[in-house]
Amino acid sequence: MSILLIFENKNPDPWHKQLIEKLPEETIEVYPEVKDASLVDFILCWKPKKDVFNTFPNVKVVQSVGASIDHITNSQTLPPNTVVTRIVDTKLTQDMWEFLAAVVLGELKNTSLYLSQQKEKKWEQHGYASFKNVTVTILGLGSIGGYVAQNFSSLGFKVKGWGNSKKQLSGVTSFHGKDEFKNCLQDTNFLINLLPLTKETRDILNANTLESIATNAFLINVGRGEHLVEEDLLQLVNSSKLSGALLDVFREEPLPEKHPFWEHKKIKITPHIASLTSIESAAEQVIENYQNFLNKKALVNVVSLKKGY
Repeated sequence: MSILLIFENKNPDPWHKQLIEKLPEETIEVYPEVKDASLVDFILCWKPKKDVFNTFPNVKVVQSVGASIDHITNSQTLPPNTVVTRIVDTKLTQDMWEFLAAVVLGELKNTSLYLSQQKEKKWEQHGYASFKNVTVTILGLGSIGGYVAQNFSSLGFKVKGWGNSKKQLSGVTSFHGKDEFKNCLQDTNFLINLLPLTKETRDILNANTLESIATNAFLINVGRGEHLVEEDLLQLVNSSKLSGALLDVFREEPLPEKHPFWEHKKIKITPHIASLTSIESAAEQVIENYQNFLNKKALVNVVSLKKGY
């Protein structure tokens, strides 16, 4: 038995070090340096190359080092009995909330606008809205989305949320299912996407759906790049239907140097940092799952492959 780390666009060394310290008796390798592929039964990964798991015929558990699993399900063919797990961390949830609060408050109170005016030595005042007159809509009311929605409500914002199933959240008007999607979007001033990536949610942020939100609304995408139809966003910000967007995730990461988002004045970019996994706390979940696997106990944070989350 052995653990294999397969990472792309992320340094595996800190994870490797943590696991070796905590599991000194186990064989822990980093792809592509693998002595015996047949012994690998537990894979820890982030954005593995397409079909790389096919090299390891005896894998029983695949552990994502993040909160999402689409980077696994979209790139690998998994045997039916493979268990896929993810990281669920209260720090990730809190970090996401703090990031989103900073973005919304900055846009609401024009701090980005004033910083750009400073570069031009331009003294010009602008009006702003109060929390109670602003509607924040959250797409995705899971553990992170629900927490974010309730926190915005506690600040005094009007808050709506949408997901697959009806949620009962204090201070949040909940919508669910395809039939209620556009109703949820109406009169939205800030649209925040926290959905998991599935067949149903791919390209969900498109010209048709975004036309339903209020004119001059602001889009924040911290879900997945594949949720957004990029050409449609450009069209909507260029026509001033949307006042702008903050994007933390992209279809291709790192974002290519020649991508039009880099130079667009109404689109702000952050490099997938809305919430970063704490290696120390996440490694404890990985170790717990590995030991549960060895002892034939139930694993934590198991994902439904049918649902995709």
